[in-house]
Amino acid sequence: MSEAALVKARFKRMAAVNAVCLLTAIAAVVGAFALGQDWLFGVFGLALAAGFVAQIWFIAAFRRAKEGV
Repeated sequence: MSEAALVKARFKRMAAVNAVCLLTAIAAVVGAFALGQDWLFGVFGLALAAGFVAQIWFIAAFRRAKEGV
C-alpha cells in the first residue's frame, strides 16, 4: 500500500470518529438543556475530548510516516 493510500485511510478513520463524536456531543448538549440532565454534560465533554484525541492521533501518525519511522 502506498504512502498516500495509508494517509487517506487514516484520514477516513479520523473523519468517521470525529463525525460520531460530533453527533454524540450535539445529542448530549441538547439532551442536557432540554431534559435537565446534568450528567449529559459529562458525555458532551468526553465526546469532545475523544474528537480531539482522534485528530491528535491522525497528526501524530502522519508525522511519523513523514519521518519514515
